[in-house]
Amino acid sequence: MSIEELTQNVEKALEEIRPFLNSDGGDITLISIEDQKHVKVRLEGACVGCSVNQMTLKAGVETTIKKYAPQIETVENVM
Repeated sequence: MSIEELTQNVEKALEEIRPFLNSDGGDITLISIEDQKHVKVRLEGACVGCSVNQMTLKAGVETTIKKYAPQIETVENVM
């Protein structure tokens, strides 16, 4: 899979999860994909100070990204 296809798949995953984040006043932005295995995102809005943002990142965002791009190994929130 090319980096362009991978990026499109990750963006599709983020589009799927974005309405849930938006409903709580948050959002998410793709920052980078490194080595076609590691995704860096930025949680925004209400997600920044949320006490469960790491759970959201792992259980929601990472799971959804891996559904669209199974080769992704990690998803990290960067400030």
